[in-house]
Amino acid sequence: MSKIHHLEAEDVRQGLADRTIVLIDVREPPEFAAERIHGALLFPLSTFDPHALPEVLNRKIVFHCGSGKRSALAVAQCAAAGLSHSAHLTGGIAAWKQAGFATVTIDPESGQVQDKR
Repeated sequence: MSKIHHLEAEDVRQGLADRTIVLIDVREPPEFAAERIHGALLFPLSTFDPHALPEVLNRKIVFHCGSGKRSALAVAQCAAAGLSHSAHLTGGIAAWKQAGFATVTIDPESGQVQDKR
């Protein structure tokens, strides 16, 4: 397995804010629909194809999942495919929420999209 670059939630938040990263969520669609990080793109690990990732110029791809295990597997799949994407959010969305950063959820009563802290 290639070396994984572990990024803390604050590093990812800053990278999203200054548009230096593209955040890839490798969780499954129901998890993504229930709660997600603003700006994350969904590429579920169950159907993950490293060559389908968006081409990015001057931006780094960073993976995330629920806790960090699946994002590490995505890094390994990228390495096996000859791609250099090696960064992930340490602790996944759980660490993101623990840091106090907002996520996007759907209000089950109204169906409205809302920020959650």
